Formats: sequence, C-alpha cells, structure tokens
Amino acid sequence: MITFLKGRLVEKSPTQVVVECNGVGYLLHISLNTFSQLPDNESLMIYTHLQVKEDSHTLFGFSTTVERDVFRLLISVSGIGASIARTMLSSMTPSQIVQAISHEDIASIQAIKGIGAKTVQRTIIELKDKVIGIEDTGQSGHRSDNTFKDEALSALEVLGFSRKAAGAALESVMKTDPNLKVETLIKEALKRL
Repeated sequence: MITFLKGRLVEKSPTQVVVECNGVGYLLHISLNTFSQLPDNESLMIYTHLQVKEDSHTLFGFSTTVERDVFRLLISVSGIGASIARTMLSSMTPSQIVQAISHEDIASIQAIKGIGAKTVQRTIIELKDKVIGIEDTGQSGHRSDNTFKDEALSALEVLGFSRKAAGAALESVMKTDPNLKVETLIKEALKRL
C-alpha cells in the first residue's frame, strides 16, 4: 500500500493533483478540503489511500492523516463509495463530519448531495463509536487567482453535477459575495445543488 508521496507538485486543481516522485507522475483525487490546504510551492508531502478494483487502481490524496482516517471510515459504510466520501469531505471539514456523526446530527450530513436518510442513519450507527478520538488539526490554506469560478465549475462537474446546474449554483453564490475563494465557492454551491 502507498501511504504517502513526497515530491514535486506538477499540477493542481480543486479535484486532483499530480505529484512527481523520482520521475513518475502520480494522479491523486482530492477533496476540496485538501485542495485548500495544499501549498502552492513545488515540494509537498501528501498522504494517500489506494483503492483497488477489478478495472482500476485509484489513488486518493489527503493533506492530513486525520482526513484520510475519516475517508477510510466513511468508505467502510455500505452505501458510501469513494466519490460520495470525497463529496462529503468537500462539503464539510473532517472535524465537522466527526462532530456530526458523534452528535448524531442527521440534518448536517443529509444536507450533502447524494446522501439519503438511510445512509445517514447507517453511517451514524456504524461510525459513532469509531470516530471517538479523531481530531482535526489541519489548518486552512489560502489561494488567490482570478479563475476561481472556472475551477469551481470544473470541480463540481468532476463531482458529478451537470455544468448547467453547477453554473447556476455558482452564479447564485457569487451574487452574494463575488470575492470568495474557490473552495468556499464550491462549498456554498454544493449547499444549493
């Protein structure tokens, strides 16, 4: 199992990064939470989870071990795959997910796109005792450039939303505050989708 990669950041978008390690480029699927914490400089270390299926090997990247632990707990629940877990980690921080599960906050979890009532109940039942002791120590990073809307739209499309619906949600968010960072744009748009 690949537990982390340490190398040069080649490419970065809200949903994936490419890290070069000794001449090999690794594509890692990331959450919005990880995107917001990745440095803009070239050198980085990113924690990973390798998902092996019959037809693919997929690497997921995380800025902290806490986020990776929460991801692994989420995908252990029947009905939550890697895509939904990544959407959950894009909509809420790992600590917010842990708190929602431990306090049985059904409304917060169910507000995430793709999560039904039965899945929320199953998640709380299966993970309530397992999330005890998980703490989020990650700090939020900052990024500034003028393509936030395009990056947010691209990220929402990768997460499975139609371009039209995602664009409308982003327009709605930008009317309230046009100066939001890309990760905040996506989180607010996810609430409207």
